[in-house]
Amino acid sequence: MTKIIMIEKHGGPEVLQLKNIEIGKPAPNEVLVENKAIGLNFIDTYHRSGLYPLKLPSGIGLEASGVIKEIGSKVSNLSIGDNVAYASLPIGAYAKERLLPCNKVIKLPPEINLEVAATIMTKGLTAFYLLNKTYKVSANEVILFHAAAGGVGQIFCQWAKSIGCKVIGTVGSEEKVSIAKKNGCDLVINYSKDNFKEKVLEYTNGEGVPVVYDGVGEKTFEGSLDCLKIRGTMVSFGNASGPLKEINVTKQIQPKGLFFTRPSMGHYLSTDAELLEASSELFNQLNYGKVKIEIFKKYDLENVIQAHKDLESRKIIGPAILIP
Repeated sequence: MTKIIMIEKHGGPEVLQLKNIEIGKPAPNEVLVENKAIGLNFIDTYHRSGLYPLKLPSGIGLEASGVIKEIGSKVSNLSIGDNVAYASLPIGAYAKERLLPCNKVIKLPPEINLEVAATIMTKGLTAFYLLNKTYKVSANEVILFHAAAGGVGQIFCQWAKSIGCKVIGTVGSEEKVSIAKKNGCDLVINYSKDNFKEKVLEYTNGEGVPVVYDGVGEKTFEGSLDCLKIRGTMVSFGNASGPLKEINVTKQIQPKGLFFTRPSMGHYLSTDAELLEASSELFNQLNYGKVKIEIFKKYDLENVIQAHKDLESRKIIGPAILIP
């Protein structure tokens, strides 16, 4: 028997239930992972609430790190005792143990701590594809990232700064300004107090930025489009403030010939080669000290309801994990 968090209906944090289940033995191409730390990500709240509906009943969570306890008969790239991490489908990371396809699991270098690993796979791999694939940034470009003090934002801004970008970050409160500055932002705008569009245009002498990375959604979308220069790229990758309304292409996209994209990890990390490239680059950033991780808070798996409440109320201002 192993502990797992299940949902039988979509809704608020209260629908998260702790269960004990039998998970069986690994299939030929599977491994059994004993999770040591589980990443908390805002996308987990979308799956729980039904914004991104799941087939119910379902486990929840995409990211964790742990130790391989058993391997299937055809697994050749991993061994019992390996420290590993993952951040992908199938959903079900909120668990003490779980079975996973061996090609979804990445072996960790010895210098990567398991608790840190549980916070970097989703957020760090997201930062990788945003910066290197969705829109490949260049040194000295001025870029705008919303929610710069959040989990993805802290990694993204450090990584962008290491490339040589000038980073404008937005935050939702004064207490987060120093966090964003610490993680590489050249200019930090509190969008709950100041008009970020005006500040961005002022900073860029009215030119605007070539790319906006927006995981906030409804509250920032219109202003983000206004911040873009001619042929700029709008990267919409989250809905922390609520889902986007319908886009009016003629009114919002055509006047400046903008590019709009809605990327996800599945679009960029769907093959073994893509996942290996991304994780290798991420580990290099950590090893060379270009990206540094400080875990903000740890929750016992049994306290997952409180963890989701804190996540949605913006009380978590950095990487956080569940300990099974």
